[in-house]
Amino acid sequence: METGKRDREDMEVQPSSPRKPRVLLASSGSVAAIKFGNLCHCFTEWAEVRAVVTKSSLHFVDRLSLPGEVTLYTDEDEWSSWNKIGDPVLHIELRRWADVLVIAPLSANTLGKIAGGLCDNLLTCIIRAWDYSKPLFVAPAMNTLMWNNPFTERHLLSLDELGVTLIPPIKKRLACGDYGNGAMAEPSLIYSTVRLFWESQAHQQSGGTS
Repeated sequence: METGKRDREDMEVQPSSPRKPRVLLASSGSVAAIKFGNLCHCFTEWAEVRAVVTKSSLHFVDRLSLPGEVTLYTDEDEWSSWNKIGDPVLHIELRRWADVLVIAPLSANTLGKIAGGLCDNLLTCIIRAWDYSKPLFVAPAMNTLMWNNPFTERHLLSLDELGVTLIPPIKKRLACGDYGNGAMAEPSLIYSTVRLFWESQAHQQSGGTS
């Protein structure tokens, strides 16, 4: 009798709430990476967050500014976590884990690497292995002349063909002293853009009921 009661109770357990989206935030080597900690804080209340940074971006990212619950991965982790055949491959594991990839800031150099299919660090290996049925957002940051360079337009077209969503840079006084377009969008705007997209997609998949 007691067993039957437990069975009924098990069946009456309330369904669990949907899990949080898994967002992989990445930073490449731009001065705007000083805002990466702020960006991570923007996302943590809404999503599960992991972070990837390139070697160059470590010149600007303040590790202590990241939320305590966010694990930070570097190129060194890619190599130190693998010793033999059968061990997990970090860039594949992170690609599998993530629902969304956000690269902010995206430097001119990393933009060129993505457009050319290069994969010489942890971040570009994740991108090369990315499942493009999942959203990928980029928020470029570079000098105005670099942003206006013809190569940038070509590279952005390549990303657009892959289905990558561009969060455009803004005009302001840049770190180099020039005034013009090329500054990374504010972390709050990057966060709201990604969240709005995600929730819009979830609404469509649920049948668009209100």
